[in-house]
Amino acid sequence: MTSTTDQTRLTKPVVRPLDSARPRASKDQQVVGDGWRVTVLTERLFRVEWAPDGDVAEDRMSTFAVRRELGPVEFSARRLDRGVEITTPRARLRYDGGEPSAHGLLVELVGPDAGRWRYGEPTHDLGGTSRTLDDVDGRTELEPGIVSPAGIAMIDDSASFLFEDDGSIGTRAPGRRDLYLFAHGRDFAGAVRDLYGVSGAPMRLPRWALGNWWSRYHRYSADSYLELMDRFDAERLPFSVAVIDMDWHLVDTVPPEHGTGWTGYSWDRTLFPDPEAFLRALHGRGMRTTLNLHPADGVRAFEDAYPAMAAAMGIDPSSQAPVPFDLTDPHFLRAYFEVLHHPLEEQGVDFWWIDWQQGRISNRPGVDPLWLLNHFHHLDAARDGRPGMTFSRYAGPGSHRYAVGFSGDAVISWASLAFQPEFTAAAANIGYCWWSHDIGGHTRGVRDDELATRWLQFGVFSPITRLHSANNPFIRKEPWTFPAEHRAAMGDALRFRHRMVPYLHTMNHLAATGTPLVRPMYHLAPRRSEAFTVPNQYAFGTELLVAPIVEPRSASSLAGRARAWLPAGLWTDVFTGTVYRGDRHVDLHRTIAGIPVLLRSGGILPLAAEDELDATRNPRALELIVAPSSSGSFRLAEDPEDDAADDGTGPAAVTPLTWERERNELRIGAVEGRPGVVPAHRTWTVTFLARLPEGEVTVDGAPVAVSGQDGRWSITVSSSSDREIVVRVAGAPLRVGPDRRDAVLEALERAQASNPAKLEAWEAVQSGRSAVEQVAELATLDLPEEVRSEVVELLSAVVDEPGDDAVAG
Repeated sequence: MTSTTDQTRLTKPVVRPLDSARPRASKDQQVVGDGWRVTVLTERLFRVEWAPDGDVAEDRMSTFAVRRELGPVEFSARRLDRGVEITTPRARLRYDGGEPSAHGLLVELVGPDAGRWRYGEPTHDLGGTSRTLDDVDGRTELEPGIVSPAGIAMIDDSASFLFEDDGSIGTRAPGRRDLYLFAHGRDFAGAVRDLYGVSGAPMRLPRWALGNWWSRYHRYSADSYLELMDRFDAERLPFSVAVIDMDWHLVDTVPPEHGTGWTGYSWDRTLFPDPEAFLRALHGRGMRTTLNLHPADGVRAFEDAYPAMAAAMGIDPSSQAPVPFDLTDPHFLRAYFEVLHHPLEEQGVDFWWIDWQQGRISNRPGVDPLWLLNHFHHLDAARDGRPGMTFSRYAGPGSHRYAVGFSGDAVISWASLAFQPEFTAAAANIGYCWWSHDIGGHTRGVRDDELATRWLQFGVFSPITRLHSANNPFIRKEPWTFPAEHRAAMGDALRFRHRMVPYLHTMNHLAATGTPLVRPMYHLAPRRSEAFTVPNQYAFGTELLVAPIVEPRSASSLAGRARAWLPAGLWTDVFTGTVYRGDRHVDLHRTIAGIPVLLRSGGILPLAAEDELDATRNPRALELIVAPSSSGSFRLAEDPEDDAADDGTGPAAVTPLTWERERNELRIGAVEGRPGVVPAHRTWTVTFLARLPEGEVTVDGAPVAVSGQDGRWSITVSSSSDREIVVRVAGAPLRVGPDRRDAVLEALERAQASNPAKLEAWEAVQSGRSAVEQVAELATLDLPEEVRSEVVELLSAVVDEPGDDAVAG
């Protein structure tokens, strides 16, 4: 069987090694015995191989391990009969040289973390992630991760398939064992960095992927889809990615002798008569496009591409014999991309949604077709300097290399929402940092406007914000189909997501070097037991903590509640300006208008200006939100707007931002890096989450006007990007925490409770007594518990008065 397809069309062939692959470890890192090998990858990461036939020279790349030469490691090795004891500054491994067993393989921690583990014992790891949330209504079991409070975790790579040196598929000899042992103690962040070291870093996403994605399983036409995009634009609801589900191709008109329309590669011309014009129109609206793929049924005779595909596979097109799907066949693999996908990309398709649901079996033993789809689609999408963008399902450890994950068809329920924040954060334990969920839920359930709004608010503070719903006219996500308060909250959330793209793109670079965007609280405070008690709270980048509201609001307070634990320091809500002292648990109450999003003390949050909602462009106007209770800095990362792949050298341009509390001085540095990446001239609005200043505010020595009120005030300045801007506030250091009484009054007014009891509560708040005394008096009043809890939250918030030096600490 030979292919007649032109073999010269690809600049880089589909089958090739990953650019980052270095699968052979240095001999200096290896200790070899009779039928076994131990490789010391880092001070805290070991590879243990055993082979029944005695041949352990397995240096090919696996689905998990792509790099095993990670630099020199200090260690000592002491031979023990047939085995070895290896000691590094951080860990010790004892191995008897036989098939791994409880009596023959032991790992111990060295240093401040105590712990030991024998092969076969549970690692008590905190879980990683799961292949899919299809039909999961609530919790599901997580596959293992590499983070354990006991300090030692394992990835068993014995069953994964391999890649040859040229990038083609290889298989393992049967019976071998291939183990990766992570001995990181409570250094959870270090464990993830070592995971990326051996398994490859996440790709840096193109900037536009960080905006809002519109997706709906619905029989759109080109006209109806573009009309919808124009309605979004008229409503100031920004989207940067258009997801076209399976009805882009022939579905209902597939001749019955060819099976179903689940798989397809031919445009439905009754809906999309001019695909090129349709895709061009989306590009003109600042959007990128992905089409849904269900490739399992191969290529059948009704497809536009069938004659070329059949010829490429040596099949007589007149026979109408189907071309079976088989990515293990190199001829099919090449034709799959050249014949089926590249022509559609030439029409304007930007990337593919690979919706594989047909299991783990292929024509090669041990080879999962989902792995092949993810790997080869990424390589093909990265040809000619393209970003390598893919959108597919999780296939196991190592999947983080292939960008955006599709978590499956979420069930519409509060139980589903309640699990998604934990599910997303725990994925950092296996390095999987770019989950995309069906925000709002995909299937089943009942209409619940509050649930839809809370889900979207979480979705905006998740890795990828993609609204999606099933093929059901009663499951909708357009904000204007909801009552006024929900419509307003949804619109605010979608706009804020696009405003966050400058921050998200900076975090995008950090994710590509070892820090996932969403991390559980125990990654930040691994030695605090409290950090393990708030699974739905998480770090969102380096500056923010997020506590989504995942349960219905109280009938008495009309507010939802999130239980949070705050690390030491001060934390300021980005939206309400409320300041909380950390090192404690706190119940955070919010109306349907928003969820708790807390900025660290000294944090600087860069946002696009309110009218800069195009996620494909570096904004000409930005807002910096500053929590000024301590000093802090941020380096704003930006890249060209050409969708090029990451060249591995870091961001093309960086703007340093620094707040010095003792000097009351904010510096917006001159842009550093490649010329022409950012606009030559920019407008900056600097917003301080603080009391109004007592002294004059100047920019480069000249007085400027202040706008806003206690708790949130701003100045605005315009300047060329290649010069530094200095904002200085004269007088004493800025004080944080606005008067709490207005917030308490609003909470009591809203409360569906006894008016006399509310009056008594208000009088207690205005009494002038200490917050502790006010809280004690509230406990005696006949208030609903949720109302009392919200008032107590506000009374415990920080108000920085003159002479109070606790804030600076």
